[in-house]
Amino acid sequence: MKFTFAEKKMDSSPDLRAYAERKIGKLDRFFRNEAEAYVTFSLERGRFRAEITIHNNGTYYRANELTQDMYASVDSGVAAIERQIRRNKTRLEKRLREGALEREIVPAYLPAEDADDEEFQIVRNKRFSIKPMSAEEAILQMNLLGHEFFVFRNMDAQDAVAVVYKRRQGGYGLICDDGLDEG
Repeated sequence: MKFTFAEKKMDSSPDLRAYAERKIGKLDRFFRNEAEAYVTFSLERGRFRAEITIHNNGTYYRANELTQDMYASVDSGVAAIERQIRRNKTRLEKRLREGALEREIVPAYLPAEDADDEEFQIVRNKRFSIKPMSAEEAILQMNLLGHEFFVFRNMDAQDAVAVVYKRRQGGYGLICDDGLDEG
């Protein structure tokens, strides 16, 4: 596992970095390819925050823990990421089939090394009519389709273009055009 450390408003000791590498490195057993770990240590109002992000094969796992001890923050963050990994693997296996995670998934599009010079590439284009409906009806449609978001014309807001989406914390969100022109 590759590690990148950052500090905000504090200096981390070599012992703390070694401890974090040892603890986070244990998560490497869940990944087929080499993962990248980004760890940020910060001090906020006398409490220690450890932000841990692990990137592997197109998936990000993130934990943000704030405690009285930086070592405890690292431990809590590692435990949270381990729960996320286990939950994600279980979900994928239930959705697809047994053994779905045994083979490696190769993305169809691999970004070039120098992505700044590259143009954005649209790999799929879809056209559909946007129908007027209520937000509740749009949520029902989204759930029936099994999508994470749904675009519709909001009857409750003078047919403005709107999007409903599932929130990570639970529940749903609504994004709606206010109809005001900026020009």
